[in-house]
Amino acid sequence: MAELLKFLTREVENSKIAPIFMTMRKTNLQTPQLNLSDFSDKSLLILDDDDPLRGRLSRAMEKKGFVVREAKTVLEGLEIVKKSPPNFAVVDLRLEDGNGLDVVKELSKSKSDSRIVMLTGYGNLPTAVAAVKAGAIDYIAKPVDAEDVESALLAAPESKAKPPENPMSADRVKWEHIHRVFELCNRNVSETARRLKMHRRTLQRILSKRSPR
Repeated sequence: MAELLKFLTREVENSKIAPIFMTMRKTNLQTPQLNLSDFSDKSLLILDDDDPLRGRLSRAMEKKGFVVREAKTVLEGLEIVKKSPPNFAVVDLRLEDGNGLDVVKELSKSKSDSRIVMLTGYGNLPTAVAAVKAGAIDYIAKPVDAEDVESALLAAPESKAKPPENPMSADRVKWEHIHRVFELCNRNVSETARRLKMHRRTLQRILSKRSPR
């Protein structure tokens, strides 16, 4: 985790940011991997306000042997953590009622050896640094699948982070986020433009184009 934090901090300093879109591969930790059977506590909290994604990921992780509990808000996540801190957690950064970092901090305080992975669809490097400082062991860019999440959660402590070899471009991350909001708004262009604080015609032009690489 220290290597990951050093890399992220260096990137922030070099880029002289205000927020920029992260360019990263699906996961940032390498092999070797631990086995889930190594853990007596297989409890996993999945906190995400995207219902289809959360449900799909929960079912997949249950098949892999995790004991899954779901939450869709910061409040629900905090209640679960305070009542019975999970050994593993997958936490979305931005939720309808607040910031997933609040749950990461609370879980790290309640159970210091918990293994937490942050999900972000359009995050920035300063936020990634904050997530690691708060106790996350890795961060993953959406869209994600169960294999990405499992790999990150079970990465061995000695795994070292390295810069992405095939990063998702900033344009692609932005495109993914816009289309996610568009789907959440039931493909309503006007509502999507309002939520994104974007001119309707600008949004229509983006939606009409193919996804960037």
